[in-house]
Amino acid sequence: MNSWLSAMRLRTLPLSIAGIITGGGMAYHDSRATFDPLVFILAILTALILQILSNFANDYGDFENGADNENRKGPLRAVQSGAITARLMKRVIIISAIMALLSGLVLLYVAFANIDFRLIFFLLIGVGCIAAALKYTMGSNPYGYKGLGDVFVFIFFGLVSSCGTYYLLSHTFPWDILLPSISIGAWSTAVLNLNNLRDMENDQASGKITIPVRIGKSNGLRYQFLLMTTPFLCNLFYALHRGNMVLFFFMIGTLALAVALFRPLFDNPSHGTLDRFLKKTALFSLLFTLLFLLGMRFN
Repeated sequence: MNSWLSAMRLRTLPLSIAGIITGGGMAYHDSRATFDPLVFILAILTALILQILSNFANDYGDFENGADNENRKGPLRAVQSGAITARLMKRVIIISAIMALLSGLVLLYVAFANIDFRLIFFLLIGVGCIAAALKYTMGSNPYGYKGLGDVFVFIFFGLVSSCGTYYLLSHTFPWDILLPSISIGAWSTAVLNLNNLRDMENDQASGKITIPVRIGKSNGLRYQFLLMTTPFLCNLFYALHRGNMVLFFFMIGTLALAVALFRPLFDNPSHGTLDRFLKKTALFSLLFTLLFLLGMRFN
């Protein structure tokens, strides 16, 4: 059981639902009359299954392609260590993909009730999410080995997660919801980039071309700073656009907290520091989301 819990990478799960919570919170604020709690719960469930599927696929794929080897400095993975056989992990990945598809179908049925172009459109997005989770490191041509993981994480865990949840709950799409959605996408990508910074030496040796491998550690840290600054800029602009000064000052306070908390990351970007700040960044992104939603209540 411990091996499966480790393969699920529980510390990534809060970040996987941050976009759902953001989209759901904005939808509740903007259109409470149409807010359906069941749709919100099903969206969270589907996101969790997709994240676990992605983590299982990543465990299997990195072992399959040689990135998880004896030189890797991060936590020992389940398939790499032999705690779970590759054959068994592959079966569980297939089961998880089916579960994600079924959960998504129930979500769309409850959200739309009728089969129309919107349901078909979201179904295609859902299939794309499953495919993205599988192809990140699995197969002979994984996009995560070409430096494209950041793009897919930003799109699916940020824009699709937040905007999609908002639409499923409200059936509307105001343009300004893109700003908080970009914030979540940036936080998700920041967690991925920290992981890639930590593993860049082994990734480079094993042929896994991530963004830090392409641009180097120094530029990778500058990229990390940009990713962690973007959420505050987007949400501050969103607060001003909505005329919510309480939310604006909430974000200013959260920014001050982030500066105090994350300064050691940039002062001493050693391997141990990078590994410690992975969990901190994922948890802080959830705190950021909750404070954002709290601030919205004052508008």
